[in-house]
Amino acid sequence: MNQTILITGCTKGIGLAITEKFAKEGFNIAGCARNQSQLEQLFTTLSTQYPNQRFFMEVCDVANAELVKVFAKELLKEFGNVDVLVNNAGVFIPGKILEEEDGAFETQIQTNVASAYHLTRVIGSNMKKNNKGHIFNICSTASITAYKNGGSYCISKYAMLGLNQVLREELKENKIKVTAVLPGATLTDSWKGTDLPENRFIPSSDIAKLIWNAYELSEHTNVEQILVRPVAGDIG
Repeated sequence: MNQTILITGCTKGIGLAITEKFAKEGFNIAGCARNQSQLEQLFTTLSTQYPNQRFFMEVCDVANAELVKVFAKELLKEFGNVDVLVNNAGVFIPGKILEEEDGAFETQIQTNVASAYHLTRVIGSNMKKNNKGHIFNICSTASITAYKNGGSYCISKYAMLGLNQVLREELKENKIKVTAVLPGATLTDSWKGTDLPENRFIPSSDIAKLIWNAYELSEHTNVEQILVRPVAGDIG
């Protein structure tokens, strides 16, 4: 029986790279995003390429806690269990705390942190019943370094790392692995329109490979953090 991975924000950037990597490795895929047409296209592509695997794609605005809970319960009905959870969905709104638009804080906290909290409460409870599972929380170097013009985004990513650390402590006894992934500048839509060359960024596929490598280690080993930056260092 194929194992199942759940990835939020699965149609773009790091989320898409993880989706493609785990599909290639034989996983069933459950994913959500906000764009219906992109989800449909991804579903068609994966179903055609991997006819012996199952795919569950649904529109979900993860900033809405109730929608997240409904989505989680529906996919558990579909698959029964989730072996790997990747809390990846996020939004970046640049700005300074004293100058950013009203609502920037709430939007980024709800999307970047609260979504992971609510989804993990449902999926993590399912993992506890089986005494196994692996949760990856996509944090950022902004989880440990305050950046100019990072504002509420940095706050949300610091909080995401905190969520990861608490989960790690709480789930040890249930043999559930928890890993924080802290990428530096990665070539995603967040950098759309930049004048910087591609070789100044981390390819999303590299993040997916690192996650896969951490996942496939023996059951006795937990990679607690994956910190990765462009070879030339941080940008900005």
